[in-house]
Amino acid sequence: MPNRTIKIWLAAAVVTAMAVPCMLADETDGGEAAIVRNLDIFNALYKELNTYYVDTIDAQKAMETAIDAMLDDVDPYTEYIRAKDQEDFQVISTGEYGGIGSYIQQRTKPVKGVYITGPYKDSPAAKAGVRSGDRIVAIDGDTVVDWSSDKVSAKLKGLMGTQLRLTVARPYCGDDSMKTFTITRETIKIPPVPYYGVTRGSVGYINLTTFNEHSFQQVRDAVVELKKNPAVKSLVLDLRGNGGGLMESAVQIVGLFVPKGTLVLTTRGRDKQSEKAYKTTQEPLDTKIPLAVLIDGGSASSAEITAGALQDLDRAVVLGSRSFGKGLVQSVRPLPFDGALKVTIAKYYIPSGRLIQEIDYSKRGADGSYQRLPDSLARVFHTANGREVREGGGITPDIKVDYPELTRLTYNIVRDNWAFDFATKYAAEHPTIAPPATFEVTDTIFNEFKRFIDPEQFQYDKVCETGLENLRKAAKAEGYITPETQAAFDQLATLLRHDLDHDLDQHRDEIAKLLAQELMTRYYYQAGDVEYDARHDETLDRAAEVLGNPAELKRILKK
Repeated sequence: MPNRTIKIWLAAAVVTAMAVPCMLADETDGGEAAIVRNLDIFNALYKELNTYYVDTIDAQKAMETAIDAMLDDVDPYTEYIRAKDQEDFQVISTGEYGGIGSYIQQRTKPVKGVYITGPYKDSPAAKAGVRSGDRIVAIDGDTVVDWSSDKVSAKLKGLMGTQLRLTVARPYCGDDSMKTFTITRETIKIPPVPYYGVTRGSVGYINLTTFNEHSFQQVRDAVVELKKNPAVKSLVLDLRGNGGGLMESAVQIVGLFVPKGTLVLTTRGRDKQSEKAYKTTQEPLDTKIPLAVLIDGGSASSAEITAGALQDLDRAVVLGSRSFGKGLVQSVRPLPFDGALKVTIAKYYIPSGRLIQEIDYSKRGADGSYQRLPDSLARVFHTANGREVREGGGITPDIKVDYPELTRLTYNIVRDNWAFDFATKYAAEHPTIAPPATFEVTDTIFNEFKRFIDPEQFQYDKVCETGLENLRKAAKAEGYITPETQAAFDQLATLLRHDLDHDLDQHRDEIAKLLAQELMTRYYYQAGDVEYDARHDETLDRAAEVLGNPAELKRILKK
């Protein structure tokens, strides 16, 4: 298509304008002159296209495509923030926005539309009576049934104190399925610590989901409250699934557990002048209490700084699986017309001196893929007590815990919202359930879920059937199809035929966790879900075991 061709040419021109100067600088007249020359070429190229091309060029789309292509060639964390996206970017860094306080999701069935998937506790949506599973029909009288989730989200947001009228279709509530709420928008603060409490009798547990402007204070408050309980003898900071956020927040949180003035990380950019050391600035709350940090492949950036620094300082034992491996620092630079550039300006190094960045974005393989640092080439560094730790590839835990992979059956249940819709129906029919501290998915609940699933509507991934059919075709092509092999194929097809009732029973434990998660959020919000999960968490079991054994903890940390 003509417009697509234009975009490709523009993208190539901008990338060339930025990538070629280094080569030209060596051969001719220096970097600055090369940049100016290539920008002149780009401007002239666009002018000629805009003047003489047979079709009209959409200037904004073409330029944004070119910008995105140029930044894609750098690293995934350097990005152009358009003026219309500034609000969403601020939400990430501050954890605040004006709105009704709920997650939403766009779905195609059972009815196409945007659905409420989780009001925050005490949010305007929750206080008004909005529930998970409600399908949004209209906002302030405007029908939104065909709107995208982004457009609905923008309509729901607004200034604190302003009102909106929200009309929803509520399933499983009889004939009176349409409900309208008048909701006053508030400043919504997304809690970075959705839950903290005492588990395993003596372990203070803190779940931290992000590093924003409120993370330090909420973690600090949690530690203070837990330490007031004489039963608490140790602490666990759960950073699994925490994608990071503000670097300064990580430094502050580390400072809760180490002496004031302790080096947490150093950043280094293109020159010596960009090197900066970050040390803790406040008096700690406790430098002695046994501490564990939980991580997984979803722990990144500031979560890795926190876990890695506490590991390097031998202040905490780290459990779980290897973290993501993001050791790059970004800064936001303003651009004309209310845009901004989030650009990678440095790499960070934690106390041992190691860099945890896994991928070197300056190098690519012959196929264009980015290069990862092989474990065999990773340099060895040492913690404060002399333990060996390695660079690259994220943070390797002191105690590795294997997390079970999601089965295809369970994946399909999540993908097609079977557990979500069941929880919506269950909550409509049951006003209360047991609290997270005692709730279990009983046989009654599980069998009710099995009856809820329509076998005719359940979509299996036909991996076995497809593989068998391909094998049958290959056998035919190779001349191996005989009455005997045909019968064998038919018998195998029968053996591999799905039996939904049997499959659900086979994976009961895994499915029960999904059901519990959905039910907990219906009745007790995110905090209830986290508290329930903590009760059944094998990694937390292992952490409690280590923290309760001073000799083993000392052996691991070599104290």
